[in-house]
Amino acid sequence: MGVYLNPQGADFQEALNSEIYVDKSELIEYTNKVLRTKQKYICVSRPRRFGKSMAAEMLLAYYSCGCDSKEMFRKLKIARHPDFEKHLNKYNVIHINMVDFLSESHNMEMISEIQKSILFEITDEFSDVRFYDSKKLTRSLKDVFAKHSIPFIFIIDEWDCIFREHQNDTDAQKKYLDFLRNLLKDQSYVALAYMTGILPIKKYGKHSALNMFTEVSMTDPREYAEFTGFTESEVKQLCDEYKMPFDETKRWYDGYNLMGVSVYNPRSVVMSMTGGYFNNYWTSTETYEALRVYIEMNFDGLKDTIIELLAGQKAVIDTTTFSNDMVTFETKDDVLTLLVHLGYLTYDFYTKEVSIPNYEISEQFASTIKVMGWSEVVNSLKLSDELLKSTLNCDEEKVAGLIDKVHSDNTSILKYNDENSLSCVISLAYYSARKIYTIERELPTGKGFADLIFRPRKNNSNPAMIVELKYDKSAGGAIEQIKKKQYADSLKDYSGEILIVGINYNKNTKKHECLIEKIYK
Repeated sequence: MGVYLNPQGADFQEALNSEIYVDKSELIEYTNKVLRTKQKYICVSRPRRFGKSMAAEMLLAYYSCGCDSKEMFRKLKIARHPDFEKHLNKYNVIHINMVDFLSESHNMEMISEIQKSILFEITDEFSDVRFYDSKKLTRSLKDVFAKHSIPFIFIIDEWDCIFREHQNDTDAQKKYLDFLRNLLKDQSYVALAYMTGILPIKKYGKHSALNMFTEVSMTDPREYAEFTGFTESEVKQLCDEYKMPFDETKRWYDGYNLMGVSVYNPRSVVMSMTGGYFNNYWTSTETYEALRVYIEMNFDGLKDTIIELLAGQKAVIDTTTFSNDMVTFETKDDVLTLLVHLGYLTYDFYTKEVSIPNYEISEQFASTIKVMGWSEVVNSLKLSDELLKSTLNCDEEKVAGLIDKVHSDNTSILKYNDENSLSCVISLAYYSARKIYTIERELPTGKGFADLIFRPRKNNSNPAMIVELKYDKSAGGAIEQIKKKQYADSLKDYSGEILIVGINYNKNTKKHECLIEKIYK
């Protein structure tokens, strides 16, 4: 039992002792399946504060023969599986948190420190082994395995820290990848190699030095999606326990779509449950600069796409050209792919679209843009309070005028050519309404799709709103469509006043017109 070799699992016990612990132990079922197979190499990348380290600590506690962890897992889901005890505390585990070594050394000195630290414990623990060369880590691990026939499990946390902390030192990065390859690839002493980080494995040219790994990421979560964050059923259970409104929790922290699995930000959910209120918990741990440095990059169309995303749109991207680092960008898609891995965007694997996942992240984008000098967008965001007030007051002329201004201010970004473009402008113009409304786009009503539904959240006395958009037709036609197709039926579980708003853009006059009526449900 040591610091790096066969630790005792105290960190996982701390997680179990915490006020909120969400059971993700069935991850072990998946890792058990690949032990001693060609699929034994797994690299899991996900954003910071998404539970990477806790998963690593759990695997350590389960596999390490330096632990007696049966009691730790007794009440967890994995204990009900038939093979639970087959692999429990049966392996030599080497646990390395790369951040610890990088912070104590300069670049590639960390490799030497890693080898010395592990060899110190290996030669002490296995004093009965005759080592061929006790200064060579790979050979010493082979000697131990040859003597005892117990394979090693490698759990490497923050594996990509050198690519984040020393972004431009490519020589050091290549040496580091070579070290990992020599340590792990095609070594019979490896039963499992489980690495965690924020970035997928670095590519150099068309190849990867660690091409034996199955990569699990925010763009391709494979069968591990439910272990990436909190699932909807897990969050509902927490909301019931802590008497927190589920709908509001979903609005703030949901939105990560991982191959059909709806995933919530675990850090933010825990903080809101234990604190009893909603706030920007995850984004507050970094400055605006963390996001600003990427969305400020001068790629054609990047600014346009960022604004469209802020307005609630989705954008199709190509993730395949991303080099899996934080400095090599050839197109706007590379930047947007990085933002997916960092947690600022979510990616739909099937449609290849990105979007802003939730209100917490949307606020971070808006705050970042305000300090970036995008004056036309900032002005539009400021006008949105006035636009909402004018809509609630049924001031049709002022609503049309304010939307004119938002469009003209952003004409280089938001170019009209159809109702979808108009929808983007309207969504941006009504941005501040998100504080008191849940805004749903193209909601099915049974007789068609309402363009925008503004559903008042709880403890909000404002009326619901239905906004129908027309391009080069008439605002009156929009109002009639709302009535004829009974769009009000989409507001289930709502009763009271509804404002129906028809907005039309005339392409000849380049002006908007607006009509507002009140109905009751």
